[in-house]
Order: sequence, then C-alpha cells, then structure tokens
Amino acid sequence: METSASDHIDARIAELGDWRGEMLARIRALILAADPEAIEEWKWRGTPCWSHDGLICTGETYKSVVKMTFAKGAALPDPAKLFNSSLDGNVRRAIDIHAGDKLDEKALKALVKAAVALNQEKPAKKRAKA
Repeated sequence: METSASDHIDARIAELGDWRGEMLARIRALILAADPEAIEEWKWRGTPCWSHDGLICTGETYKSVVKMTFAKGAALPDPAKLFNSSLDGNVRRAIDIHAGDKLDEKALKALVKAAVALNQEKPAKKRAKA
C-alpha cells in the first residue's frame, strides 16, 4: 500500500518529537486554514510541500530551524517582513523559524493566500520577436 503525502508529513511531525515537529504542525495547520484547497505533497526525498495551481511553499526541518520556502516569494508582498532568509535570489524567499519564535499567524496566512493568487494569475504572453 502506498503512503500518502499527508501520511508522510504526519510521520515527519511525529518523528521529530520536539519543537520542530510542533512548529511544522502549526505551519501546516496555518497553510490549510489559509487555503483549504491546498494539496499536500512529499517531494525531493522527504520535503513536505503545499501546492495550489503550482507550488506554494515547502516546510523543511533542520537541526536548529524550521524553514518555509516560498517558491515565488520574491514576487509576493511581505508588509509584515516575515521573509528573513534566501533574500538574495530572484525567485524564492524563505522564513527561518527558530525555537521560541512567535509566528505572526495573520501575516503568514496572508502570505499563503498571496502565493496562491500569484499561482492562479495567467502568465504574461511573450512578445513576438521583431
């Protein structure tokens, strides 16, 4: 029997067994609250991902940080200044969350909604070369 992406994410949360698992569970709940139609995926040999008409973000866990990487983060409005990592690239942006950090849940939900809206925009038509 094949394991679903949601089952993989449940297992990751359980196996972490510390603040990182709790934070990943909170992030997951916030993403799904912001966009109940988000699809959970398990990619790149063990990375929880959420998509809706394209990748919204990933939820990576490291020794001292839980990282939310937004696929098109550089194009998203971030008035609450949540992005604090991967700031040099032209496409992605990330939020590094450390033990004890407080989440701005309202701002995070707004960021998820903005990411979905961006995914749903029609791509600009390429101009014909003269």
